[in-house]
Amino acid sequence: MTAPARLSPGDPAPGFSLPTDTGGQLTLADLRGRKVVLYAYPAAMTPGCTKQACDFRDSLASLQAAGYEVVGISPDKPEKLAKFRERDAITFPLVADVDKSVLTAYGAYGEKQMYGRTVTGVIRSTFIIDEEGRIERALYNVKATGHVAKLRRDLGLD
Repeated sequence: MTAPARLSPGDPAPGFSLPTDTGGQLTLADLRGRKVVLYAYPAAMTPGCTKQACDFRDSLASLQAAGYEVVGISPDKPEKLAKFRERDAITFPLVADVDKSVLTAYGAYGEKQMYGRTVTGVIRSTFIIDEEGRIERALYNVKATGHVAKLRRDLGLD
């Protein structure tokens, strides 16, 4: 497997309709007209992913005040996402991409370096999608800790 194709600013954001942590479905089309922060993370309830989700949770009010909706996407099953939401009081939708097709379409699943080895998995990434459904920013290989603060600075929210 080779490195996934990456998205660039101006590209149309790949559409999706995925099950959520609350048992519903979320489609990208449902969010049209709003800016979306879609962030891809490897696994619910792991230390780094918990830190990142809690950072987004703690910044949600200011992101929403600036017109952004936050959505987390991982290959976890909806039941695990529900436990994650309940355990850590996550206040934004988490979507389950169990077959990894959406993560792959966004370039957020494929070969990556981990502890000096090449492995296949979720590439921690964040995508800013504009009101028309186009990629405004595509950030790959982001860090779990400190990423939300950096993103807020980059978006001019601090």
